[in-house]
Amino acid sequence: MTRVRILNLFSTILFRDLLLGVRNQSELVNPLIFFIMVITMFPLSIGPEQSALMQISPAIVWVAAVLASNLTIDGIFRSDYEDGSLEQMILSPHSGFTLVMAKILAHWLLAGVPLIIMVLMAGPFLYLPDYALQTLFYTLLLGTPVLSLIGAIAGGLTMGVRSSGMLQALLILPLIMPLLIFSVSAVNNAMKGLPVTGELYFLAAILVLALTLAPIAVFSALKIRLSE
Repeated sequence: MTRVRILNLFSTILFRDLLLGVRNQSELVNPLIFFIMVITMFPLSIGPEQSALMQISPAIVWVAAVLASNLTIDGIFRSDYEDGSLEQMILSPHSGFTLVMAKILAHWLLAGVPLIIMVLMAGPFLYLPDYALQTLFYTLLLGTPVLSLIGAIAGGLTMGVRSSGMLQALLILPLIMPLLIFSVSAVNNAMKGLPVTGELYFLAAILVLALTLAPIAVFSALKIRLSE
């Protein structure tokens, strides 16, 4: 397959999934509402103490991002699985890597990018200084694609399983613990005036590793589920 055909296939699947996601507004809005509720309820329950909120706000944001992302994992392959188009995609002679990456990128654009925008808007509410908010933005920019990549693995393994939310969470949480640790550590170091390049490099390495291995794992998981 030529590069032009691969690019056309990638763009077709990407824009198709983006269009379907925009049309199904409930799946797009519900995770954002959940995210907003979490990051606003914590300050209300803890109180207006600025120092306390600054200390825990990075962890609050990242935990809320993980939980909100988990709500959208099931939708990556569900509609295509139910109408039979996913089986046709997997059995087609086209590159499996291209098919999977297009759907994962669509998921990140629909679920990850809005979360990043919401964090930037909610930064003053969490009393995050500008340099810490900038570091939080970098961690989310590097980390939310990893959530989509790892979530796609869990979505592929649990595709077609009823009430798969808890199973997906159990599959995802052990894999994203390094992501949470380095992301929160980077923001905490930024608030203390310490360098954060080490943590950001680790996050970039995790992203590269996920980009390399996750699509292969997702494609294999989809073939296993469809063969059952």
